[in-house]
Amino acid sequence: MVLDRESFLAEPHIGALAVQDEEGRGPLAVPVWYHYTPGGEVAFLTDGDSRKAQLVAKAGRFTLLAQRTIPTYRYVSVEGPVISSNPTTPEEMAKIVGRYMHEDAVDGYVAQSNLSVLVTFHMRPERWLSADLGTI
Repeated sequence: MVLDRESFLAEPHIGALAVQDEEGRGPLAVPVWYHYTPGGEVAFLTDGDSRKAQLVAKAGRFTLLAQRTIPTYRYVSVEGPVISSNPTTPEEMAKIVGRYMHEDAVDGYVAQSNLSVLVTFHMRPERWLSADLGTI
């Protein structure tokens, strides 16, 4: 079975975001909830004052890794430029958190969230790496 990397990335994996940090440090690598539709953009949200948001805005690009560790091991890594960022809307938040929470909990989670501090980044995938160890 060949890994369909776009379909795999569209599944609700916890993403590992990596972004260039200041000189003399390795990249910042942190877990994120994200959204992706095959052929589209990668989107994630974060606190606009966070180190992550500051570094992504400064670098203008980031890498996202999604993986599955149960048999069979698979991963997809995608890197590209930030094509836009905006204050997070309730619709964006619902789309992202809806991938990770039971559908009955999404509206309440969005309603209790302080959207005024959140920003959503959108990235256009340019470079892909992937592996499916189930094909060996």
